[in-house]
Order: sequence, then structure tokens, then C-alpha cells
Amino acid sequence: MSRRRWDKIGFGIALILTFVVLLVLGTVRPEVAGTPVAGPPVPQAADEPESVPAPWMRRLEPGERPPQFVLFSFDGGGSHEHWQRFMAIAEESGGRFSGFLSGIYLLPDSRRGEYTGPGHRPGRASIGFGGSEADVATLIADLNTAVERGHEIGTHYNGHFCQGSALGVGEWNTAQWNSELDQFFAFVEQARADGLKVDPASIQGGRTPCLEGDRSILGPVLAERGMSYDTSAVSDGIAWPYREHGIWQFPMPSVRVPGVGHKKTIMMDYNLWYVQNKARNEPQRAEEFAEVTLETYEAAYAAAFDGNRAPLVVGNHFNEWSGGGFTRATERFMAGVCARPETVCATYSEVIDWMALQDPAVLEAFRAMPHAQVPLP
Repeated sequence: MSRRRWDKIGFGIALILTFVVLLVLGTVRPEVAGTPVAGPPVPQAADEPESVPAPWMRRLEPGERPPQFVLFSFDGGGSHEHWQRFMAIAEESGGRFSGFLSGIYLLPDSRRGEYTGPGHRPGRASIGFGGSEADVATLIADLNTAVERGHEIGTHYNGHFCQGSALGVGEWNTAQWNSELDQFFAFVEQARADGLKVDPASIQGGRTPCLEGDRSILGPVLAERGMSYDTSAVSDGIAWPYREHGIWQFPMPSVRVPGVGHKKTIMMDYNLWYVQNKARNEPQRAEEFAEVTLETYEAAYAAAFDGNRAPLVVGNHFNEWSGGGFTRATERFMAGVCARPETVCATYSEVIDWMALQDPAVLEAFRAMPHAQVPLP
């Protein structure tokens, strides 16, 4: 599958200026075997106390630095193994993450004809469908457990038609994006009849296949549907979210990779694989890939934490490319970073709620700061 591979003053001085002005590919679905291992969420008892907002969910005090948000997100969201692995790490470290679901993973292979991608024949897609009915039931159980634990479900759309397809998402018009989203939400609603506990209204954004698509077309489509964010743009360095075409854009950062001569690439597992060995399958180098990827994550985190404190978007897939080194790097990073002081591993919607509490002038001043960059040696 193709993926777009372009590599796209002090803090105290900036804060002083802030208060002078008033004072963030889907892949082929892995084989998922077995039967559901988790049931629907347990309803809250009537006498159970209401949840208390996290201590960081508040307006910043004058002169206070924002928490360093880290936004882990996974395109596709169809692997039982990966749901279990990352939910366990998040539970241990106190973090939350976002899974961007490919809607056709809710369709068993026997029902693939129910999907028609814009400009494509019924039953055709660039990724797999949901497998057996047991596989889909397992996925539904995983999604239910995820939302029960506070993780966010977003959309990765359906057919994953990237550049090179007869009609890829980069060519879609308003009607075609609406058709894709109509079908995505229809698949969610159908799965609710089979026990899915994901509220369609809670799906507030997502990431486009291969980061492609005309945002001037897609943005208004999402806004018209009452959705609030997209995370498909790319920024040079780590940048604050901004509003564009009626929605919040959380850009994927392009950062220097210390392990390959500080070449720049989008900080996503596939791109980090490509910059290291042109995305060739070399499982014997998995630990090397993991070390370079983890070093990149740590360098990007330090740049943001010591710099503009912009939310750090970490994009991934539920995949074991080239021996699984990229997954292992993300697991190690999540296990360590989410428990650090002044750091919050959050969902996109949580960061949007946090931004709504802030003085707009303060946020705008943060947004005007230089993008955080991994430094050259």
C-alpha cells in the first residue's frame, strides 16, 4: 500500500509575550482468531459517584505552562492482539489513546458486498474486511472494552483508497466523502445491533488513508456532520492544533530522526520504517528499528516539553511490520512517558475539551511560538 512519504525564545520570553497580549494506512487487517474475550461495559450503579474531572482539566493559571499532551493513535484498529497489548500498557501507565477504526472491519467477509467505495465496485477495498463473524464479534468486544476504559474511537474511513487507486481519496469531492462517511456510520449502527457500545456521536474525528485528501473539501464535510477534528495534515516540527475549515486540525509532525543522520520524516511508524530501510521487510533488524524509533519519540518529546509544549501526535498502526520493532518502540514509549510529571497521554477529544477552557489569547500565543524541533547534534 502506498503512503505519502514526504518529509515535511526561550520558552520564558514567549510566555511573557503571551501574558502581555492578554494575559496536534490503514493496513491489511491482521488475522484475528478466536471468540470474544470481553463483554459490554458494566453499567454504572445508581449510587456510584460521578467521575471526577482529571486535575489537569482546568484553565491554566497566569504564567503556568500547559501539560505536555501525548496523543497516541492507531489507524485501522482491527487487531485483537494489539488492542489487548496497548490497553494493558495504558491501564498500567494511566494513559489513554485513540483508535481510528476502518469501518469495513465491522463487516464479515461474507457481507463485503454491502460496501461500495466512491467510484469503485461493490465489495472492493484496498484492505481486508472483517474476517469471520467470530472475528467481528471479537473486535466489537475490544471496542467495548476500549470505550469503557476511556479510550477514543475515531474513523479511518473504509476502503483505504490511496494514491494509485483508480479513484483515491485525494480525488474525492464532497458527495464522495459524504458517501464514505454515511457507510462508515451505517456499519457502526449495524454493529450496535450486535452489541457494539460505541456511541456514533462520540466519533468526533479521525485520520484519512495515507494522510491524503483535500482538507478544504473534507473539513466542511466533517463540520457539517458536527464532528470536531482531523489529524491528517503534516507540520514541520511539533505544532499546536489550529482551526481550519470549521474543525480542529492536529497535524502529524515531521521530525528529525537521530538514528539516520537526522533526516526528517513524518513521525508515523510506516514513515519511520521507510526512512530507515525503504520499508523493506527485514525482521532480523527489528530491535535496531525499535531503538531508532524510540530515540526519535524521546527526542520529539523533549523538544516539545522543553519548548512550546504543543501536543505530541504519535501515529501508528496495529501492525507488526519488519518483525514488530515499531510496535515495541511505541509500547516502550507509552509505558514510560504516560507516567511522567506534567505529562498527559490523552485522547483528541480530551485535548479539545481542555483547549475550550483556556483563554483564547493565551492559546493563540502558544500557537504562534516556533514549532518544536528535534535539534541537530
